[in-house]
Amino acid sequence: MSNVAHLRTRAQEEASRFPALLARAEHLAGTMLLGEHGRRRAGLGDDFWQYRPLRAGDSYRQIDWRRSARGDEQFVREREWQIAQSVQMWVDPGASMRFASHDRLPSKADRARLVALATAVLLIRGGERVGLTGWSLPPRRGDAQTLRLAEVFSSDAPDDYAEPEARGMLPHAKALFVSDFLGDIAPVEAALTKAADRGVRGVLMQVLDPAEESFPFDGRTIFESINRTVAHETLKAGELRERYLSRLAERKDALDRLCRLTGWQHVLHHTDKSAQSALLWVYRALDGSHG
Repeated sequence: MSNVAHLRTRAQEEASRFPALLARAEHLAGTMLLGEHGRRRAGLGDDFWQYRPLRAGDSYRQIDWRRSARGDEQFVREREWQIAQSVQMWVDPGASMRFASHDRLPSKADRARLVALATAVLLIRGGERVGLTGWSLPPRRGDAQTLRLAEVFSSDAPDDYAEPEARGMLPHAKALFVSDFLGDIAPVEAALTKAADRGVRGVLMQVLDPAEESFPFDGRTIFESINRTVAHETLKAGELRERYLSRLAERKDALDRLCRLTGWQHVLHHTDKSAQSALLWVYRALDGSHG
């Protein structure tokens, strides 16, 4: 019985993680005022969207005779455009994302997951299909899909840095990749190149802790990865500041160039800034409001 009780306790602990994230994401999404129909538009697809009056140029085969029989006007049954309404996400689950320089700040992972899930909430409410890159969770609509995303986003990976997943991306869909992008840049280049080849455009949201921008270290310092797999001790940390900041600037410039080449957009977000500002920027970028 003790094993059963222990298993139940562990299951409850795991299950309690993603509903809390979901509640926070829904609250954050609720701070934004959006139109009732969001980003829906007519086009090719199987799902019903709306009825509209017959217009010049419409074929009589498009008329919905059952709806038209209710009155004197003829109506066309419109369907939704499926492919253009698919948004696929990748949120870095690597250990480096669990860093926070102060207990008053959220970890990079917490902020990344919150903004990504709030974005998903807004998109799904607007009629979009949202899912993950890869094959595990294809784009779908509905509250159940939001819960599935919350569950996935609440999971951690053991490696210090995770590689973007670019398989299973739908042609001409949109995408959101969220990470600190401090690991090997080659997998990022490969993922965005593959996405661009399939006509996928999206947003690369880089999340950094303010300490990673300012490097406020001096004197004797021990730098250690979150997983404690890598450690470096120095007596003169201040002497590393210029070299570190130069390499960080090079990485941000490389991400900017990569996004310009592939038609993506790069946004930098710091965890000491509001999550709402990041959400607004990402949502508008996915909607095409940023050039």
